[in-house]
Amino acid sequence: MAVRLFEARHHAVLYQKYRFSPSENLQSLIFSYFEEKKVDPIRLAVDVGCGSGQSTRVLAAHFEKVVGTDISEAQIEAAKQAASFPNVSYHVCPAEELPFEDGSVDFITAFAAAHWFDMPRFMKEVDRVLRPHGCVALSTYTTDFSMHYKDCSERLTEIFTETRDLLLEYADEKVKLVFAEYKEVFESVPFQDKRRFLDTMGVCSNETQVEIRIRSVCVLGCKGRQMENPAMTQ
Repeated sequence: MAVRLFEARHHAVLYQKYRFSPSENLQSLIFSYFEEKKVDPIRLAVDVGCGSGQSTRVLAAHFEKVVGTDISEAQIEAAKQAASFPNVSYHVCPAEELPFEDGSVDFITAFAAAHWFDMPRFMKEVDRVLRPHGCVALSTYTTDFSMHYKDCSERLTEIFTETRDLLLEYADEKVKLVFAEYKEVFESVPFQDKRRFLDTMGVCSNETQVEIRIRSVCVLGCKGRQMENPAMTQ
């Protein structure tokens, strides 16, 4: 079953302030894959588990219409209140019950969210709503962070690691999908044409006082294309 967390209003406020947008490296990787598959026309993208909309807004320049969905009304309200684009809208719904017609979506994304979904049900929805040759991109940053600030980098990273390890004792079972670097997510994608990328990406905080370097994983799939040997690239 899906896990329902981060739904309260105070969570939405914190998400809007601190949640990372997808890095430029990750965006480049995803859109290069999309371009490789030559999906045309490029009309509708759906960002599932969009939270307060950071990742949804990234898609606006690439599609005629972008819809962000999330199970949390508070998160969707925060997304609507943020500065956005005229072709972006938001909808409250579970990831496993997407309000789109069969074969109507060109691109589905989920950033730092897919591990919370009921994966078998979600993947059935992905297969249902994607049109032939439509693509899916499921990405998350891992817990492998490093902190960088002047000559304190090593100690800051130690403090972060100690705190992370203490908190992980209380983490939900779904977080294990992140620890496994989305291997199970990769295996659950029902398309033959799929890839898993692991990369280290530098991301700075909004206030640029501390640089946070994040190791990310991204699963990419394309519906309706055949590959003899699905690639797992590292």
